[in-house]
Amino acid sequence: MNRSLLPPAAFVTCGVIWGSTFLAIRVGNETLPALWACTLRLAVATLILVLFMVCTRQPWPKGPALTAALWYGFFEFGVGLPLLYWGERVVPSGLAAVLYAICPITAMIAAKVLGMEHWTLQKMGAGVFAFAGVAIIFWREIVAGGSPAGYVAIILAAFAAPLAGLSLQRGPKQGAIATNAVGAMVGLPPSILASFALGESHALPTAMNQIFPILYLAIMSSCIAFGLFAWLINHWKATTVSFLGVIVPVIAVVVGAVAKHESFAPGAAIGAAIVIAGVVVALRADSRLATAT
Repeated sequence: MNRSLLPPAAFVTCGVIWGSTFLAIRVGNETLPALWACTLRLAVATLILVLFMVCTRQPWPKGPALTAALWYGFFEFGVGLPLLYWGERVVPSGLAAVLYAICPITAMIAAKVLGMEHWTLQKMGAGVFAFAGVAIIFWREIVAGGSPAGYVAIILAAFAAPLAGLSLQRGPKQGAIATNAVGAMVGLPPSILASFALGESHALPTAMNQIFPILYLAIMSSCIAFGLFAWLINHWKATTVSFLGVIVPVIAVVVGAVAKHESFAPGAAIGAAIVIAGVVVALRADSRLATAT
């Protein structure tokens, strides 16, 4: 393959995989307790990634790189992922993906707080616009009988995930496999502790409809997609890569509607469109700023 085609291929692959993971989480939650399913996914991913590192003799991160990987794992897999799993017990997969799409906005907020970037009026306006869409979704779904806790969990997950990416940016560059191996290991204890705290059952999966979502999410998302994403960040403009935040929810909505006949409460679709439009505007502002500098 022409090497110039590798970044676009990685981008499309990440979008397709992550666009399907929201449905896979939802399907898995129908057969296993949510946080126990999350724990099993992280355990399988850890095993695969560590074995790969041992077989290929890749070095483990040390010093500042290890610190960055630990914080990345804590926010991405120890906080964000369990919240996403728990929220998707009651939130349709497509709608969860739309709410999670505010990650680029929350990343801008976190970066501003940490002094890593400046805001422009356009980015501020886009952020307000996107959160207005979130408010509309929240209001319409709650009026229709949705669970407030589930939607809050998804939104909190969307705040945790950008902190993971910013943690990596503040540290030295490191290999994608090692970063995610450390991250998955760090995410295991919070996930299993939360599972026990909530009184979930902990039977091992035996049926294929229990096993498949765990393996699919561990291999395709935790190993392949996160690995491709980390590689892509080092080979393509970060502002371009960030448009995954727009592609993924669109794919997730389509997949959820086709596979599970998911639908939004009346009016919530308008909020979803506003969220995605706000994210597009914010990302375009970031892209223009990067070009100007």
